[in-house]
Amino acid sequence: MDKKKKAISAIVVVAVLLTGYFIYHHMKWVTTDNAQLQAHSVMIAPKVPGFIQEVKVEEGQKVEKGDVLALIDPRDYENALAIARGELGSVDALLRETEANFRRLKDLFQQGAISHQQYDKALKNYNDAKAKDDALKARVKQAELNLEYTRIVAPSKGFIAKKSVELGQLAAPGVPLFGFVDSGERWVTANFKETEIADVKVGSHVEIEVDAIPGKSYTGKVQSLSSATGATFTLLPPDNATGNFTKVVQRVPVKIIIEKLTETDVEELRAGLSAIVKVRRE
Repeated sequence: MDKKKKAISAIVVVAVLLTGYFIYHHMKWVTTDNAQLQAHSVMIAPKVPGFIQEVKVEEGQKVEKGDVLALIDPRDYENALAIARGELGSVDALLRETEANFRRLKDLFQQGAISHQQYDKALKNYNDAKAKDDALKARVKQAELNLEYTRIVAPSKGFIAKKSVELGQLAAPGVPLFGFVDSGERWVTANFKETEIADVKVGSHVEIEVDAIPGKSYTGKVQSLSSATGATFTLLPPDNATGNFTKVVQRVPVKIIIEKLTETDVEELRAGLSAIVKVRRE
């Protein structure tokens, strides 16, 4: 009988301690598991069309800023640049000739040796030649840019998350070839209930656990709270004026910056992973 009483007493003590822990935890922290890791990511697309001549990276590969990811066949753009430079050379020569002629006739006009009509014609020829020269200089500059765009490069240090390009493929402007994730900042977007958001303040201390990395936790701080609920900018936002209103607790997105990350941490914290977030009540 004494053993039974002791067992019951032990169970009661454990239950009281657990209840006290959960009450304390609830009073100290605001917790949600509706949270995902985020990173600066972008779909990289070419600016000029052409056949892919070489692909230099694979999915998951780490790259540095400026590393070449793929090459578009540059021959068409090299020819266009050569033609533009040749035309510019001819117009440069014409511009120098018309400028010299204009300056000579200008001096003669000031001395009264030629008519106003002759002076105006020389001025027009000079302005026309200068306009052509300026236009061809812009054309050469654009041709140089187009040739440079045949080298598709990494915008910053990061990782190739997705590759949608193969050798010989015809690339089109604006059609993504690579999914790129920056290796810099990592943050969590946590969606808190509207009934809990009053206890979440900018600068609040945060503890973060990531489902894919068990046994490890990270620290951070609240950077910002959204000024709208998550449902506000959905494709079909709820319309409570239809007469079918049912109250649903809304969620408010909160941006949490993860602090003190090492290079290894950045590689492990992949964009889109689920997380559990605890924000200390202020």
